[in-house]
Amino acid sequence: MKKIAFIIPPAVEILDLAGPLQVFTEAQYYGLEATLEFYAYTTETISNSGLPFGKIAHYTEANLKEGDYIFMPGMSFDYVDSIAFRAEKDFFNWLKEQSVKKVLVCSVCNGAFALAHAGLLNDTECTTHWRRIEELQLKFPKAKVLTDILFKKSNNIYTSAGISSGIDLALSILEELKGAFFTHKVSRGLVVYYRRNDNHTQQSIYLDYRNHINPKIHEVQDHMINNLSADNSVEELADLVAMSPRNLSRVFKEKTGTTINEYLTLLRVEFAKTLVNNPEYTIEYIASQCGFKSARQLQRILKNQAVNK
Repeated sequence: MKKIAFIIPPAVEILDLAGPLQVFTEAQYYGLEATLEFYAYTTETISNSGLPFGKIAHYTEANLKEGDYIFMPGMSFDYVDSIAFRAEKDFFNWLKEQSVKKVLVCSVCNGAFALAHAGLLNDTECTTHWRRIEELQLKFPKAKVLTDILFKKSNNIYTSAGISSGIDLALSILEELKGAFFTHKVSRGLVVYYRRNDNHTQQSIYLDYRNHINPKIHEVQDHMINNLSADNSVEELADLVAMSPRNLSRVFKEKTGTTINEYLTLLRVEFAKTLVNNPEYTIEYIASQCGFKSARQLQRILKNQAVNK
């Protein structure tokens, strides 16, 4: 089973830790098979806001393997800039050893400074909180520090801009592990409707068009996602949320920027693209599962999309 290990350093920023942790905790609820573990490198850990932690295992007790993850959250910058932090050479060496083992090492906010001290950002594109961009680049000139991005993946190193962007990074990792639809369900559970990306241009139909908080439109979107083979007429969807068809069509376009039929087609095509990867499924079966009238209709739509790319 995959392990996701969270390092809890002195003066940890609570949201840097709790944001990604909550993403993976919610993912476990939906079936993610992963163990969440917690480690420290000091005997007593108190957060930057004064919240104390109980006894936490020492990082040397971690038994991580290739494909596991380490999350290094941000800390009070007074601590990051202190002699005590810079003196944690054993911990930095351990981080480097884990990376060599192909454990994926992730930082949130100025947790990137720990990765930099470990030599993991040398010749590597990375980022950190906007307040610390210049300082990270100045102190570690071999790092390729990027500005104006939320997070960056470079080989087996992930860095994020901090605070809430740690949630974006965790969702992106979750999508790599479990796919877009699974990540949509987790995002929905977290009430995170707006997909923010790293500079990668991959879109997710399950998360795009959700940058609104209208509960009735979310209910309609969820119904369509879970009932693609049904007719999903505007009249039926309007009855679902006690709206008139005309009003639903108007509000849906206003909140999502697209029409109900356009959105439904995008959902069906996306699901079809997933199903065609299974050699046991015929094109006729896929068309029926996705709500297309015929295999020919599906083939025509997929062909047109390929031509227009």
